[in-house]
Amino acid sequence: MHQPTIHTPSGILHLPYHPIDAVGLKERALSFKKRSIKSSSKLSALYLAIQMMDLTSLEGSDTEDKIKNLCKKAICPVPLNYQDILHRTQGDLPPIPSVAAVCVYPQFVSQVREYLQGTTVKTASVATWFPSGQAPTEIKIKDIKFAVDAGAEEIDMVIDRGSFLSGQYQKVYDEIRAAKDVCQESVHLKVILETGELFTHDNIRCASWLAMEAGADFIKTSTGKISPAATMDVTLLMLNAIQDFYLTTNKVIGMKPAGGIRTAKDAIHYLVMVKETLGTKWLNETLFRFGASSLLNDVLRQIFYQITGNYYSNELFSHDS
Repeated sequence: MHQPTIHTPSGILHLPYHPIDAVGLKERALSFKKRSIKSSSKLSALYLAIQMMDLTSLEGSDTEDKIKNLCKKAICPVPLNYQDILHRTQGDLPPIPSVAAVCVYPQFVSQVREYLQGTTVKTASVATWFPSGQAPTEIKIKDIKFAVDAGAEEIDMVIDRGSFLSGQYQKVYDEIRAAKDVCQESVHLKVILETGELFTHDNIRCASWLAMEAGADFIKTSTGKISPAATMDVTLLMLNAIQDFYLTTNKVIGMKPAGGIRTAKDAIHYLVMVKETLGTKWLNETLFRFGASSLLNDVLRQIFYQITGNYYSNELFSHDS
């Protein structure tokens, strides 16, 4: 891969190119699965994982009732009467927290924003012709503007992978810049690379840096619509890019793995990786998120098991995600 060049407001930029040791990267990623975590620390990690989740529904079958139930679950993942089970066992246990955000298609944004009003849960929306990114730029920007005008506090945009893979780096950069211009500072922009369609670690590293240079507040692995989605080695690669970008520019960028993270054990492995790669500064919902649909219920089951010693059915937990 040649070193890409883009034109930025500051002048011509040569995107840094570092060939990736894929074997070493995979071995390092696997090492985080071997960490031993004490029970008390594990419980704290499970709570933290919930606070970092973007509870998501992005299906053609989505309805207003389904999205309403999703919002209810985001605010209160476990009905208060069932939380009493935990308090009877461990009285000083804090309540199960709300998730970080609810992420939906643009047409549901106003409904979500209204329902979440007065809570800590953010309203997020996908945009730029999710999941393909295959539309004229002006349509993508209108997509973002519609969501922002409807009340979105966070935008998850997809890059045009076809343009990136054909070497049109300037086009990809310009679209992200235009998206951030619509978002301004008040709306966080998460840029989805769809890493499974970038094919190589070198491409993923380059796309990560391009997105950060263009104004991304977060970089995100995947749409969750193709396989492979989030993997630990790809996430580690993107975390390393964030670290290098921070050391080079002093700009702090968030990270969001999405797709394929389904178990509490997986979530804890990712949190360990974040801590050992970027440090505790990134261990909060302002800088790290999980794109989640099925993950929440397994985390809740593990919390109940940690406290009571019993596994409970998913049906105990409110409103299927």
